[in-house]
Amino acid sequence: MKLRTWLRPGMFVKRWILLLALGVVTTSLGLAMGLAWIYRNYDFPQRVSGLVRAVTLQFIPHPYRELLMITVGSVLIILGFWQLSRSLLAPFLDQRVDKRGLAEIIHAHRFGPQEPEFHIVVLGGGTGLSTLLRGLKVHNVAITAIVTMGDDGGSSGRLRQDFNIPPPGDIRNCLVALADAEPLMSELFQFRFPEVGSPLDGHNFGNLFIAAMTHVTGSFERAVVESSRVLAVRGRVMPSTLENITVCAEFADGHVVRGESAIGRERGKIQRIFLDPERPQAYEPALLAILSADLIVLGPGSLFTSVIPNLLVEGIVQSIRLSSALKVFVCNVTTQRGETDGFSVLDHLQALERHAGGPLVECLLVNSNLEPTRRLAASGVFGVRLDGLDQLAERIHVVLQDVINPEQPWRHDPTKLAAALLELARAAKRGHEFAGGYRELVGPVGKEAGRVSVEAIAQKRG
Repeated sequence: MKLRTWLRPGMFVKRWILLLALGVVTTSLGLAMGLAWIYRNYDFPQRVSGLVRAVTLQFIPHPYRELLMITVGSVLIILGFWQLSRSLLAPFLDQRVDKRGLAEIIHAHRFGPQEPEFHIVVLGGGTGLSTLLRGLKVHNVAITAIVTMGDDGGSSGRLRQDFNIPPPGDIRNCLVALADAEPLMSELFQFRFPEVGSPLDGHNFGNLFIAAMTHVTGSFERAVVESSRVLAVRGRVMPSTLENITVCAEFADGHVVRGESAIGRERGKIQRIFLDPERPQAYEPALLAILSADLIVLGPGSLFTSVIPNLLVEGIVQSIRLSSALKVFVCNVTTQRGETDGFSVLDHLQALERHAGGPLVECLLVNSNLEPTRRLAASGVFGVRLDGLDQLAERIHVVLQDVINPEQPWRHDPTKLAAALLELARAAKRGHEFAGGYRELVGPVGKEAGRVSVEAIAQKRG
């Protein structure tokens, strides 16, 4: 990538390197002609003639003598030029916020910002969405994170109640995940005041910052934009709606629980999720981002309190269906106590489609490595079961791949997850000329589960 960038016409680099090389060669030829004239016309004293013969490498036959000098000279020129450039440019490159390489900086100066490989929209909330964003931000992609606004617990819930603003917690987590600012600034935004009994007890500095910025700028959306600038965010973070919503759950026995935090504490089977007000108006920039995306990702994250609430906002599902992007649902690697106890992959997908009013995604990304989750069984958390995937044959493409974080087996690995999604997007791009839906049989499941080739997407398109 960097070599292609350096060699692109119009970078104004190659011509000056060639001019420098021509100057070195011309100067070297002049010195060589002068030394040859001295050697032919001047008689060296006997006591130094041996030294002159050694210095001029006369003990090495032609043309090896010349080849040796050219090789050594070229290495010294390249090494000297490289180290001199690093010494001169280091003070300036150390001031970079985005840590781009020199080739990318020059490229952007000559031709403007580099066109991203994909425009990716991710919908969700909580830790799962932040994990995905950390993996995506290191790639050349344009990221838009659309975050659910139903958080009513902890610091976010208190600020929401006291100042009548949307909950900033999930927004803050996404901003920090996409941040290119100094690590200290990211730590500051995540700092939680520990003073028990004080007015700041349990509050998060980032939440307070966004709340204060909301009052300074006059709007929550403007506060998010300004906070993004402070953290040098690589992408955009926006709410799915600006309305003051409450996430509600109806359980199998008919009783209803209001509030995202209360739903998580309840023990029972969730029948459906709904919002109050029931169909809040979507944030318009979020709809525009969905319609212009190349890849739309739902999840990972809490199925009923982070992912599905976004789909209940007026216009979100319709925009996803109208978008020409590849739609992928990333299934969680483990069940979540109080929400998805005992759920399989099929249960996750069916709950998503039931609330979306029908099929919504073309691809399903599933973790195939269940071994790291076994040590979580004592806490009542299990790896999401793979049984029942054969029921999805002919209508959805399933990718079974190891995307788990072995150190934190209840979460995805950011690097693995981002790589898998980008591979899917590239396969879709290669088959884009064969317009149509994606259809593929699922691969083997259970002990023999392996990865389903993403090349099948392009081959089956249409």
